[in-house]
Amino acid sequence: MDPIYLDYNATTPIAPEVAETMAPYLYEHFGNPSSSHPFGVATKRAVEGARSQLAALLKCQPNEVVFTSGGTESNNYAIKGIALAHRSRGNHIITTAIEHPAVIEVCHWLEGQGFRVTVLPVDGDGLVDPADLQRAIGPGTLLVTVMHANNEVGTIQPVRELAEIAHQHGALMHTDAAQSVGKIPVHVDDLGVDLLSVAGHKVYAPKGIGALYIRTGVALEPLIHGAGHEGGRRPGTENVLEVVGLGKACEIARRDLAENMAHFQAMRDRLHQGLLRELGAEALKLNGHPEKRLPNTLSLSFRGVEANTLLSEIGDQVAASAGAACHADEVDVSAVLEAMAVPVEWAMGTIRFSVGRDTSAEAVDRAVEIVAGAVRRLQPRAALAEPVLLRDEQDVRLTRYTHGLGCACKLRPQALEAVLARLPRPADPALLVGIDTADDAAVYRLGDEVALVQTVDFFTPIVDDPYWFGAISAANSLSDVYAMGAQPLFALNIVGFPSNRLPMRVLEEILRGALDKAQEAGIPIVGGHTVDDPEPKFGLAVTGTVHPDRIVRNSTARPGDALVLTKPLGTGIVSTAVKRGLADEATAREVAEVMAALNRDAAEVMLAIGANACTDITGFGLLGHLREMVAGSKVDVTIRASAVPFLPAARTFAGADVVPGGTLNNLAYVEPHVRFEPEVSAVDRLILGDAQTSGGLLISLPAQDADRLVAELRSRGVVAAAVIGQVNSQGTGRILVKA
Repeated sequence: MDPIYLDYNATTPIAPEVAETMAPYLYEHFGNPSSSHPFGVATKRAVEGARSQLAALLKCQPNEVVFTSGGTESNNYAIKGIALAHRSRGNHIITTAIEHPAVIEVCHWLEGQGFRVTVLPVDGDGLVDPADLQRAIGPGTLLVTVMHANNEVGTIQPVRELAEIAHQHGALMHTDAAQSVGKIPVHVDDLGVDLLSVAGHKVYAPKGIGALYIRTGVALEPLIHGAGHEGGRRPGTENVLEVVGLGKACEIARRDLAENMAHFQAMRDRLHQGLLRELGAEALKLNGHPEKRLPNTLSLSFRGVEANTLLSEIGDQVAASAGAACHADEVDVSAVLEAMAVPVEWAMGTIRFSVGRDTSAEAVDRAVEIVAGAVRRLQPRAALAEPVLLRDEQDVRLTRYTHGLGCACKLRPQALEAVLARLPRPADPALLVGIDTADDAAVYRLGDEVALVQTVDFFTPIVDDPYWFGAISAANSLSDVYAMGAQPLFALNIVGFPSNRLPMRVLEEILRGALDKAQEAGIPIVGGHTVDDPEPKFGLAVTGTVHPDRIVRNSTARPGDALVLTKPLGTGIVSTAVKRGLADEATAREVAEVMAALNRDAAEVMLAIGANACTDITGFGLLGHLREMVAGSKVDVTIRASAVPFLPAARTFAGADVVPGGTLNNLAYVEPHVRFEPEVSAVDRLILGDAQTSGGLLISLPAQDADRLVAELRSRGVVAAAVIGQVNSQGTGRILVKA
């Protein structure tokens, strides 16, 4: 059964009539509208026809419409254009706390250029109080920019009243109408605005096209400079194909507005009432004004449910958007919900549903059933209910059951350091390695010849296949023991499993994957502990032994050492691409095999040749774990980005901004301690900070032994092993990254 699309505020499909109108301009009419020959005349007429269609929808003059690349450019042009053209008479801009980033980030940029920005608050329904504008505005105010309707909760602002106040004080009024055009009447004279932004892909036109209404007589400084297209206001050859599409979309929106408004409201309210009926009023909260909101928009908060987890649960059946994201140490609530003072226990479970022209009553009823069932399973009381097994294990994709991936879900290193700094240090003299260092495992002396090594690690699914998840988790946990120069003895399972979301056969496969990997390492798994958890999690507690005099620490690197890395980087980036459905099967298989590979051979070769220090590379990334090594060793190091092995797909996906949040946290953490030479690209920096799961060993050893170590590693099948840098001298833990 096809998934149900309830995310029309994010984007709309191109209407069939729009596509048909565009087709001749894709295949037949290709002339430049600035050309005087018949080919150019045909496309010029098309552009001007589209301009008239959009003007008819907005009830303005065609020459007051400028085509842009979308709503973001329109907002930038309106706000920057006014500010830069009129700064001789003032420097004050007024906006609100619930604007789209395409407005608020422009205002932040203007602050850096010497402008003063006032951000108006909103009430609990998301409405701006005109009295607040009256108090904030003054003689130096150039522009008031307030969105017409909010993209998250749908609240419609009193734009006309705000415009009257702005004009009374000599200021201009801009509104971002990206979400309102085509859903409610949007007429520039009724609103009283001087500038109004339109986004094509919100109104069933293509992506990459938009428009800005500029009232006659309003002067703007151009964003870009060139030939005199668009009446000298926006240079660049017109995007005829998409301009035609936008024009037709606006004609349809005007023609069908009353019918569409009624349909939107009926479907929105059917969805709302259905969820109320299934879950009860105490389980969900409506966000936004109950009446003054878009007819298609429904923002609901579900008590006791985390938004991204709910979206993962319904993601292959219902498309919607989250209003908050929960991390290990914080909840990121959207700026809109925060401005509305929605309590965090509600905000964290906020989902935006938005219906469209193609939304049917049947689809809404099916969505009610799917969403209500998922909420029941995820709310705390669901643990007491009889398990509901949604799918056969053959259909399970584990990464859909979690909003984070593997070791990228670790606490931010900054937060962890702050917590550990406040804890007392153990005083037991038999404790050889404890929390006073950043080593990978604890070591406890049992006698002159033997010490016990203990570690524990677990995380959320990093791959979709349960068997591979178990194998990777086991390899990751064992790595901590190998990095200490120890031999593992046995392990215990640690399981968090959503028994009411996944078949128990899935857990069996996870455990089987771990067991096979443990057998490869030559150890048994002898039991463990389980809890019922909304997200699947798995790992091992591993016990090993080491001679007290042969512990390999991460804090004993020496000046003159070479640094060797044994596995390629990029597993966090590539795994994120796999979760998003952007990677092919071969790439997914490659990253799984890299993560599942044991570090046993690397550890054995390291011990045979000799190493001064070692750590394994996991959630804090190469730079994070290297920072721990150099800080503990009190040395400075240099690494060469070009020498670091990485998964080929990682560079492609990092360049496309497919990056886990843990990677960005890692780079923020090491920023004070790392200096990148200018030649090191932004993509390479991301890979060097990428949050790894079951990564390789980073070994510090005498430089004269480095080539022999790499050769021996490669002969044992550790083919990615490479010398990536050197320890320079005693220091303060600084890292220099060269290209």
